[in-house]
Amino acid sequence: MSVTFIGNSTAIQELFKRVSEQFTAMFRRKAFLHWYTGEGMDEMEFTEAESNMNDLLMEYQQTEAATAEEERGFEDEEHEDA
Repeated sequence: MSVTFIGNSTAIQELFKRVSEQFTAMFRRKAFLHWYTGEGMDEMEFTEAESNMNDLLMEYQQTEAATAEEERGFEDEEHEDA
């Protein structure tokens, strides 16, 4: 027996935020960076990845804010109809 659940939620942003904070702390100290640069990666790739993560977090926050506004609008309409 197998079960699959697909959900539409912005709750994942908390995990992304935590990972981003941990990455930033380690990247500032250049922890483990030598392993990656030794294999041919450039520090700029890490900076770009950090920027992409921050952009993703902002999109989730904007989506969450827009959803909250829509829900408030629906609640207001329900109160007006009653």
